[in-house]
Amino acid sequence: MNLMQLHSWIQNAMDYGVPQETILYLLLLPFVVTIVAIFRQVFGIKAFGIYTPTLITFSFLVVGVKYGIAIFFAVIAAGIFARLLLKRFRLLYLPRIAITLTLISFAILALLAFGGSVQRTGFAAMSIAPIIIMIALVEKVVAAQIESGTRHAILVSLQTLAISLVIYFLMDFPGFQELLMASPWIVLLTILINIAAGKWTGLRLNEYWRFRDLLK
Repeated sequence: MNLMQLHSWIQNAMDYGVPQETILYLLLLPFVVTIVAIFRQVFGIKAFGIYTPTLITFSFLVVGVKYGIAIFFAVIAAGIFARLLLKRFRLLYLPRIAITLTLISFAILALLAFGGSVQRTGFAAMSIAPIIIMIALVEKVVAAQIESGTRHAILVSLQTLAISLVIYFLMDFPGFQELLMASPWIVLLTILINIAAGKWTGLRLNEYWRFRDLLK
């Protein structure tokens, strides 16, 4: 199958009942992970791996950036607070995570109830899947707290959010989505971009600032 047939193949998939949104998100995925890789490999911006900012980006695409950010900060704040609260009990890791997730679920319930009370219907209509994805982030935050402290965990969380927001606004641009559906073969360009990024041997861009005195 040549590149020009790819659009027909996707059209056939939709004719057989595959939702257009599903196809669009699968076509967006290579671009999302490629941009995350560039942020990490070329720019040197820290994040919780490549998987976490990718999931957060798609959560924003599903629920909207305004509600997504609210859920993100609620999860991070509740997770950090729970970690500090449970620290004195000296619990094993998995039971501590289970209690943390329990407290976060109550925090999200409180946020949803508050949203409903102020007539924010977007909270009430929010799908459970993006919420669960956001809650899953807390294990990364707790692990970062244990290894490097609360300040580091907050910093990496904010950088993860920044990467996700940049990618969200790029992927949410209607013109790009229309181009992608009309010419899905451009997804293959991400392979070339990743090959180039994978051969990056110089300093990351943030390291030019970090080591500016030494470079001078």
